[in-house]
Amino acid sequence: MQKDDYQQLLEKYKAKLKQEFGETPAAQHQVSSQEYTQFKEELYPARYSWYERSCNFAEKLLHLRVSPANAVSMQKNLDLCHLNVSPSGVISLSILIAIIVILIGSLSTFAIPILLGAPPLLFLVISSIIGGLLLIPAFQRIPDFMGNTWRMKASNEMVQSVFYMVTYMRHTSNLERAIEFAADHLDPPLSLDFRKILWDVETQKYSNIRESANAYLDVWKDWNKEFVEAFHLIESSLYEGSEDRRLTLLDKALDVILNGTYENMLHYAHNLQAPMTMLHMLGIILPILGLVILPLIVSFLSNDTSTVTTIASISLLYNIALPIGVYYLGKNILSQRPAGYGASDISEQPGLQTFRNVNIPLGKKLLISVNPLYLSIMVLVVTLFIGFSPLLLHFFNPNFEIQGESGNFKLMEYVCPAGIAQCSAEQKVGPYGIGASILSLVIVAGLGVSVGLYYSLRSKNIVKIRENTRTLEEEFSSALFQLGNRLADGIPAEIAFAKVAKTMEGTTSGDFFNLVEKNITRLGMGLEQSIFDPKVGALTNFPSKVIESSMKVLVESIKKGPRIAAQALLSMSRYIKEIHRVEERLKDLMADVISSMKGQIKFLTPAIAGIVIGITSMISTILTRLSAQLQQFSASGSGSGFGDMLTLFGIGIPTFYFQIAVGIYIVQITYILTFLSNGIENGADKLGERYELGKNLINSTLLYCFLAGTVIVLFSIFASTIMQKTLGG
Repeated sequence: MQKDDYQQLLEKYKAKLKQEFGETPAAQHQVSSQEYTQFKEELYPARYSWYERSCNFAEKLLHLRVSPANAVSMQKNLDLCHLNVSPSGVISLSILIAIIVILIGSLSTFAIPILLGAPPLLFLVISSIIGGLLLIPAFQRIPDFMGNTWRMKASNEMVQSVFYMVTYMRHTSNLERAIEFAADHLDPPLSLDFRKILWDVETQKYSNIRESANAYLDVWKDWNKEFVEAFHLIESSLYEGSEDRRLTLLDKALDVILNGTYENMLHYAHNLQAPMTMLHMLGIILPILGLVILPLIVSFLSNDTSTVTTIASISLLYNIALPIGVYYLGKNILSQRPAGYGASDISEQPGLQTFRNVNIPLGKKLLISVNPLYLSIMVLVVTLFIGFSPLLLHFFNPNFEIQGESGNFKLMEYVCPAGIAQCSAEQKVGPYGIGASILSLVIVAGLGVSVGLYYSLRSKNIVKIRENTRTLEEEFSSALFQLGNRLADGIPAEIAFAKVAKTMEGTTSGDFFNLVEKNITRLGMGLEQSIFDPKVGALTNFPSKVIESSMKVLVESIKKGPRIAAQALLSMSRYIKEIHRVEERLKDLMADVISSMKGQIKFLTPAIAGIVIGITSMISTILTRLSAQLQQFSASGSGSGFGDMLTLFGIGIPTFYFQIAVGIYIVQITYILTFLSNGIENGADKLGERYELGKNLINSTLLYCFLAGTVIVLFSIFASTIMQKTLGG
């Protein structure tokens, strides 16, 4: 029996040796690990996105050819974003969308006015054709925008990626472990790219980690040379025999990425003035100045045009064409933004997702968690019902009217079309009353406040946690320095935490260290569990990637002794301070541009638009009264020359409709400028963007509505007084 066992063992190892030397083919094994499984799930979703499905459908339908030069450029961005789309699909989709827009737009601009009893406008047909043609280059640039968005998100993490790798390499000279450590602490998409470096080695696409990393760095040679250089310095430290030279190369790598980031942002800030001025003029100044003269132009040109068609034309310009143009210019400005120091969105972290809802306490433990979307929809529905009440009342009772004692201040003033002295209630157009104009502001306020309320409630609680965490990060370099000095004295880490907590009592850092010390002494936890425990660990109250990585370095290095841990913490203290210094310098560079944009968002744009709407209301009131008086004179025969004057102009646009179109534009431009200013200042920071949108949409919309309402009332009184003194109406 023993002989049989011996023979089996001998045959087993003989077969293994033959396999090693290539005499028998090696069995294909399936690579499997938690990191790479997660990578594949995040990077390659089971379902295509809507864009991928649309492009593939359009390619099957049209299958257009692409020039080789454009195909190469487009394919780079498609590969970067890991989209399963060909350049032919992108071109085919752009042509298909243009055809659909031109056909639907042209047919609808003919059919809808005819159904409403009005002649079709050639202007809307031409706009549909021009809009469809403009969509061709716009949709062809979608891969460019996706690639730029991917690069911007990845670039914001590059300083931190070098920081994580350098920090790990100082105490453990292993490039694979350093890349893995960085991938665990970075946010997508750069974390996915780092996992792919490891994935390509494990699947034997490349023979070693250096080849895989160098292949990945080729992507960034034209975009971020400092990152490539810093990565090569980290690789070079592996081959240094001297410990001092190895550490010097690691320090040099971080200096290269920090200085390069500052220089790139300096050039970007200098070159930002011209495009921002153009955006300000085309997106804010010219459109708002156009609002002053637009009511007069339309009133002189709209004698034979229905109110619905006129408002549709204005909405097409102000609510579709202009916002798309401003957004396109803003995306171009953001696409040129170099790598920076971005903030992470901690709302996606486990345990913090409930803070995105409105939590209503019931008793001591029970909480009702309400999605902010439901509250926002409720506010929007109520305000829309109130705002559109003049239309609803007129629809159910055309003869219904509420007016003041003098007869000038009416809730809904419906008048006969221009050139018609007498007409039925159903034929009248409006509402022209000051009450209807005020109620139209409720529609805009409801739209802006409901959207802003959703973003505000969804981000307010998370932002508070991140602000506390940022306070801790600002103090943490000093805290790490003190902790490192304690460890350098040979004190165990558990005791060192207690001493630093006592020294920094009253600060955020002191609270963090005190929490770690309590978990150790009261709950009997070890150092690692007291920090990283998912329920009571200190990091649950301070969800920071920087602090988490610092503590992981501490836990790893403490295994090699207190002095090694002390050196690692002292180095991290210096790195955190350097990163914070560069971040403050970057904010200083952008201060002028950001403060100007915030001033436009918070005050200038809503204030100017509110005043213009008041002027529009006054013009509309004067034109309405003047048209009515001229019709009376013409009908009575006392004014023989007034008949010709009636053919010159109509009765003007109701302020009710005009204000809604302008108010929606204010909400749109506030959204776009907030998105742009946050992108310039912080890069791809979704949490900060949601928080700023919540504040700006609510404040700007309410300011606009308040000023517009005040000016409408004052100018309407002024206009009524003038008309009474001059025409006696």
